[in-house]
Parts: sequence; structure tokens; C-alpha cells
Amino acid sequence: MKPSELKDKSVDELVELEKTTARDLWQSKFSNYSNQLDDTAKIRRLRRDVARVKTALTQKRSTGK
Repeated sequence: MKPSELKDKSVDELVELEKTTARDLWQSKFSNYSNQLDDTAKIRRLRRDVARVKTALTQKRSTGK
């Protein structure tokens, strides 16, 4: 996910994206602990995606757009 993709989304879309990405992260962590996750780099990517979404959400809310 690129930051430029997040700029075009509304606050409601970003909130929903944050929820789904955080849910995917939790499921991936759970799969990793039970040794069912093949791509362990997915956890790192999802963590960074959640951070990007939260940053974009904070920026949108502070500017009022």
C-alpha cells in the first residue's frame, strides 16, 4: 500500500481500512504462532500498512479534510 493511495481516501474509508488491516495482522500473528504462516514477512508489511493508515488518518483529521 502506497501513501499516495491513502491520500485519495476519505476518513470513513481509512477507518474501515485500519480495522481490516489490523484484523489481518492479528490473524497473521496467530497463524505464525501456530506455525501455519509461510510468509513471515507478511507480518512486517501489515504492521507498516497499519502505521501508514493511522498516519494518513491523523493527517486527515488534523487538516479537517
